[in-house]
Amino acid sequence: MDQTILLVDDEEKVLEFMRSFLQSEGFKVVTARTGTEALAKAKETNPVVVVLDWMMPGMSGLDVCRELRKKSRVGIIMVTAKADEMDKVVGLEVGADDYLTKPFSLRELLARIRSVMRRIDGSPSFEEHLVRGDLTISRSQYQVWKRGVEISLTPTEFKLLLTLADKPGIVYSRLQLLKAALEDDLFNEERTVDAHISRLRKKIEDDISNPRYIQTVYGFGYRFGDQP
Repeated sequence: MDQTILLVDDEEKVLEFMRSFLQSEGFKVVTARTGTEALAKAKETNPVVVVLDWMMPGMSGLDVCRELRKKSRVGIIMVTAKADEMDKVVGLEVGADDYLTKPFSLRELLARIRSVMRRIDGSPSFEEHLVRGDLTISRSQYQVWKRGVEISLTPTEFKLLLTLADKPGIVYSRLQLLKAALEDDLFNEERTVDAHISRLRKKIEDDISNPRYIQTVYGFGYRFGDQP
């Protein structure tokens, strides 16, 4: 796998600090001090991970992240002095893979980079955070946010949502969903799925009479209707 890391920060000393350390760990390091320069360097060098500062003059880190996500599945780690959870959610919603809050140690930075690289290398189609319309779904944290506000789901509701949202447009039968979400309780009736879906819709849909996300395919089952 390519070992190029793109570091983006408007502070030269911070860039040199990170660059020197990562080069000593065997990475090829490219740097940029503005958002515009970062997009150009990303296109030119095709890095495996971009470490991206949130607050920069002109084009912000969030804007850079959005632009990168339109064209690439490169790993993106947002770096910011903001510790507020809502800021973290916003970063993840625009496509970041991970989040570092200043101050952080260089060893933590290295661990985060290697973690993102493993995800990309081991499972190219795997996304830690699924963004579907107004929803953000965290696989590992079993959390869901809608427009930045966390939604409380039961484990079964989460498994149903993740199964459907993972493959938008694919139709799942009730039996398939039963096995995916209720694997420890397969003696449930298939219609049990309908009850869980009904409760899930009340939590994630704006209009349950005309669902945007979980759509019924009459005579068969359900599908996730909103494209990524």
